[in-house]
Amino acid sequence: MARITLFQGGPIVLADRVVDGQRVVVRDGQISAIEAETKRVPAGAEIVDLAGAMLTPGMVDIHVHGGGNADFMDATPEAVRTVCETHLRHGTTTLFPTTTTGTQEQLEAAFAACHEVQKSEGDADIARARIAGMHLYGPYFLPEKVGCHKREHQRDPVASEYRRYFATGMVKIATCAAELPGAAAFYRYARDRGCLITCGHSNSTYQEMAAAFRNGMRHVDHFWCVMSSVSSLRPRCGTPMQASMEQFVLVEPEMSTEVIADGSHLSDELLNFAYRIKGAARLCLVTDSSRALDMPPGRYKFGNEADGDWFLHDGEVGRVLDGSNLASSVAGMDRMIRTMLRATGGKLADVIRMASLTPAELTGTAETIGSIDVGKRADLVVWSPRMKIRQVYLDGQLAHSARGR
Repeated sequence: MARITLFQGGPIVLADRVVDGQRVVVRDGQISAIEAETKRVPAGAEIVDLAGAMLTPGMVDIHVHGGGNADFMDATPEAVRTVCETHLRHGTTTLFPTTTTGTQEQLEAAFAACHEVQKSEGDADIARARIAGMHLYGPYFLPEKVGCHKREHQRDPVASEYRRYFATGMVKIATCAAELPGAAAFYRYARDRGCLITCGHSNSTYQEMAAAFRNGMRHVDHFWCVMSSVSSLRPRCGTPMQASMEQFVLVEPEMSTEVIADGSHLSDELLNFAYRIKGAARLCLVTDSSRALDMPPGRYKFGNEADGDWFLHDGEVGRVLDGSNLASSVAGMDRMIRTMLRATGGKLADVIRMASLTPAELTGTAETIGSIDVGKRADLVVWSPRMKIRQVYLDGQLAHSARGR
């Protein structure tokens, strides 16, 4: 007999609007209808009374390193499970484990650990965010733009190396600085495999971005963070001053980007600017979170626990030890959403879209996740009026509860 669950009694956030007086019908883990609450209740159906709380789709994070004192680069199934469990509590139901700069052996071990955990996701007792693929992020950065990543492990893309990562079938997002030798070949290889291709940790010019675009690059990682600007290009290019990654992303309609809306990386004015210029269909919210998510302030390793560099979690954000730069976020997707709501003046449907449907569309996973639509998985989040997470459902089944919020 089919398992039927009805979610009703509160506003429902669809891809482009918020509706009241409707309910979401889930049949065997899949959304089967969005209908008026006045319709007859099917026999044997379980009713989840939202009691005025808000229902949204589960969030999708395309740029995430760690949480719960674990990092995907720790490269053990236990660490991978810990990160996924931690992010589920913040409303993320699907994520893309994101590599740092590491040795080839470290990256291959991370791929293997994530693949092992991904294979177990059919187990009935799973209560963690699902892995939809991996984001090959480090190591192909410009040396001067590595940020908090370990500089010794930065390198140019070489086909004999990156083809090994792609051969796992796990790479769904692929990052490379556009000006590196071998970047064009890397982009074309990733394009032929259907990846979302991004440029990050780069000091590339507008012209280099245009060349990358012709080779398939369509996205820029964490906007305004460790990327080129007009002023950063002047020492390299002289005068006349040159347009940068920023100008290319803002002027090219097909380009998408992402922001870390933790309130520490970017001001509300910059967040609202990005939203108003790119729109909700071309702007993602990402956490870029480190292992310090849900951990007390203190010193932590970024990347691999054995040889990653130390950073400081100051209670709000990660910082390199000398305080000169930020070192990833220490926040989950729920905080990104609350901050973006404040920055945009409460554009609720758009902000939820930026954390769910937009990243799903960009990664080719929107057929099954990313919005409350008929035929999609019933990955759902219940929010209190104060935008605190109350429950998270996977396939229509309760996976996390934080009552009292």
